[in-house]
Amino acid sequence: MTTWSQFTAEAPHISELFVRRYTATGYLCMLGTLRSDGFPRISPVEPRIFEDTLVIAGMPGTTKFRDLARDPRFCLHTATVDTKASDGDAKLFGTVVDLPDKDVHVRFAQQLFDDTGFDIRDQEFDHFYIADLSSASTVEVIGDHLDITIWKPGEGERVVRKH
Repeated sequence: MTTWSQFTAEAPHISELFVRRYTATGYLCMLGTLRSDGFPRISPVEPRIFEDTLVIAGMPGTTKFRDLARDPRFCLHTATVDTKASDGDAKLFGTVVDLPDKDVHVRFAQQLFDDTGFDIRDQEFDHFYIADLSSASTVEVIGDHLDITIWKPGEGERVVRKH
């Protein structure tokens, strides 16, 4: 499993842009999953970086989490309203693992409350998904060209420039 610190060490540019964009939107991202009929689904989600993992958790019983229970593959895209992507955007790809550890859930809920005031400390998690990243990319408009930075575990980052 790729931990968050491994990802940031191997992909410093992509991870920095992801964190900057996801923080700028109040932690909002768009989550791509696969529906039971095989068609893609795009859903808003507020992932959190917690204890060296990227956590994709949320409201119980939602279709996006049923999708992940059936097929753990996902794409997480930073939300943007800027058609020119002047501040860049980032995509993370991977699979999720459902972590049933109640002690981790309690610590996560406490940190979420401490950070945001949102109180779920007395609630059970339907699913507590942590991400195992398999690739990531960013897109940035720089002057008259487009830079696409790509990462895969163990390969570091590489840049593809499009004019």
